[in-house]
Amino acid sequence: MERIVCLLIGYVFGNFPTGYLYAKMHGVDITHKGSGNVGTTNVLRNMGPKAGLITMLGDFAKTFIPLIIVTCFFYKDRTDMRYLLIMYTGLGAILGHNFPLTLKLHGGKGIACTGALICYSDPRLLLACFIAFFGSVAITRYVSVGSLLVAVLFSLINIYIVSTGLHPLSAEYHMEFYIVCLVISGLAIFKHRSNIKRLLEGRENKLSFGKKKGKE
Repeated sequence: MERIVCLLIGYVFGNFPTGYLYAKMHGVDITHKGSGNVGTTNVLRNMGPKAGLITMLGDFAKTFIPLIIVTCFFYKDRTDMRYLLIMYTGLGAILGHNFPLTLKLHGGKGIACTGALICYSDPRLLLACFIAFFGSVAITRYVSVGSLLVAVLFSLINIYIVSTGLHPLSAEYHMEFYIVCLVISGLAIFKHRSNIKRLLEGRENKLSFGKKKGKE
């Protein structure tokens, strides 16, 4: 029951379409611009840095808030499975963002939401993913490369932290925890399948800050 509650709470918050609503407030239907994605990168490319930042912060908040609710108010005494419940809540928010009922399941790619989950879960994971993302984007100027790298590291580092006893998650939940982490990583990679194809073909757009059409 705890797992279902966490997924539902995360999914409800994840449905808030930050990028879509911000664009609509400025007379733009972001689903018909660039890649049509409602996430940070497409908003940034088509509406500029301010719009991209607001979208990122909104998507970050809609994941961070349910994580606080679940761990501080609903299940604050479940220390034996706290880390697992954090992952379920984050997964729910990512699913809500990627497949929102508010936009007929046409959502984003969940990277900002995953970033919020990383920030809330463990400082060691945050440090590694922060360096990997911004380092790879600075070198390649491909946001998709940074996002995919973070998606892979998310599972690898989490599995290492838990399997080596660096995080106090009860052993009975370890395998379930690994599976949830792999699902989260798999979702990010799946949503970036078009980016992977363009990277392999040498057609992926590099990061720029102008208000122009592009593909996320």
